[in-house]
Amino acid sequence: MKIEQIILSAIVLATSACTQNTKTTNSADSTSKTENLFEGAVSQPLITERFSADPSAHVFDGKIFIYPSHDYDAGMPENDNGDHFAMKDYYVYSLDSVGGKVTDYPMALTVEDVPWAVSQMWAPDIAFKNGKYYFYFPARDKDGVFRIGVAESDKPQGPFKAETQAIKNSFSIDPAVFTDTDGKSYMYFGGIWGGQLQKWATGKFDAKGSATDLEKDDQPALSPKMAMLAGDMKEFAETPKDIKILDENGKEFLGGNHEKRFFEASWMHKYNGKYYFSYSTGDTHKIVYATGDNPYGPFTYHGVILNPVVGWTSHHSIVEFKGKWYLFYHDTQVSGGKTHLRNVKVIELKYDVEGKILPIDPYGKSAK
Repeated sequence: MKIEQIILSAIVLATSACTQNTKTTNSADSTSKTENLFEGAVSQPLITERFSADPSAHVFDGKIFIYPSHDYDAGMPENDNGDHFAMKDYYVYSLDSVGGKVTDYPMALTVEDVPWAVSQMWAPDIAFKNGKYYFYFPARDKDGVFRIGVAESDKPQGPFKAETQAIKNSFSIDPAVFTDTDGKSYMYFGGIWGGQLQKWATGKFDAKGSATDLEKDDQPALSPKMAMLAGDMKEFAETPKDIKILDENGKEFLGGNHEKRFFEASWMHKYNGKYYFSYSTGDTHKIVYATGDNPYGPFTYHGVILNPVVGWTSHHSIVEFKGKWYLFYHDTQVSGGKTHLRNVKVIELKYDVEGKILPIDPYGKSAK
């Protein structure tokens, strides 16, 4: 499936999810094509002065801090590797209250400050431990291989000072760090297609490996990865492991199950003693979740958190703040539908009495 087909699929899916009638035009202008797709949006962009995506939200010092990637138009044509997602730096934002003013901080980190990194600083995350803030980010090294780096600061907004080398044995993209109630921290990561996870299928990087595993319908789907972090938060304490995501019968998903299989955008949170592993299905553009009894899984699939947004990608985070839960996500409303120019949004997340997450339609009404 080529990127042009996927973009068209995303627009069609988002259109069907709307509760109001939508239409597109034949204009080459992306804004015109998606003119009505944002009608009925359940939330509005938090940040409009620059493009932002892949939001990682955490509560520090009584505020919600948001750590997104920073989209900009690099003038690159779209391709299957995602080269047009050419992000090169990070900015941090905070909220005293959801719906309140967004505080915009100076640049927190740039690729020029990372000795081992060359390009494409994609979705980041952060963790607090030992009185320090540890900022995790993926980037391509000089060989074009995605690695995961770490940078440190005394303040949640940075600026951050990067380690001179990437984390040993790290690979692929989308790091998400979860610290459990016992103080142990774990990183969840991985993304196929441009995120290169499929090139690590043998345990070593294969530069000539398949572009994706999306056409291997009868084979087990590629798994996301995880590893406990060392006490200094700068290295893995163990060899990365596969995360098993199971169906209701205890079987792992096959590659052909595009509605439920893992693609990218790992996130972990804990609710009422259960571990909720959530992720993007990628080419079907959903945020879904599975639950387990420990940080390693296995995790049993339960359903959709967020229906498709307008745009090629979907990426999120989940955080509790002042007694309520919130879903941070992105779409492309500010750019009028340009897939590589996205904007962060937030909406309240709700659970039923059994702990199931009530699905959200980004252009209709959230479930109650």
